[in-house]
Amino acid sequence: MQLELKNVNLRAGDQLKVKGLILHDAERFQIDLGCCADDLALHFNPRFHDDADGAVLVCNSKTAGCWGDEKREIQNPMQRGTDVKIELKLCGDVFEVELPDGQEVQFPNRDNMDIISYVKIAGDFKLTSFKIC
Repeated sequence: MQLELKNVNLRAGDQLKVKGLILHDAERFQIDLGCCADDLALHFNPRFHDDADGAVLVCNSKTAGCWGDEKREIQNPMQRGTDVKIELKLCGDVFEVELPDGQEVQFPNRDNMDIISYVKIAGDFKLTSFKIC
């Protein structure tokens, strides 16, 4: 599955609500926010079979095609084969990602991107709802 949106206009205070089904044999999926595929303020990447850490949440950024340092959350509450709702919020200098169990992951807006114009959702995920509010 892949959804790619360009010319989006997300600003500080806006939320992106994503609902869908994590496939029963999922390895990983991703939600990317930025200005293009090579400039991502947030790469949110739940993994269900990571070689180093097993089930893990990985967040990162990409500038001019170069990845930054990964932030890895060892506690991944999401399960394969389940319906989930994920809320991503741009709060100026930080992104807040609210997970289905209420857990919140924060990731710094490293490049101080004030407008998100690119959104991509891809991987082992069946998207059922997508809302910007």
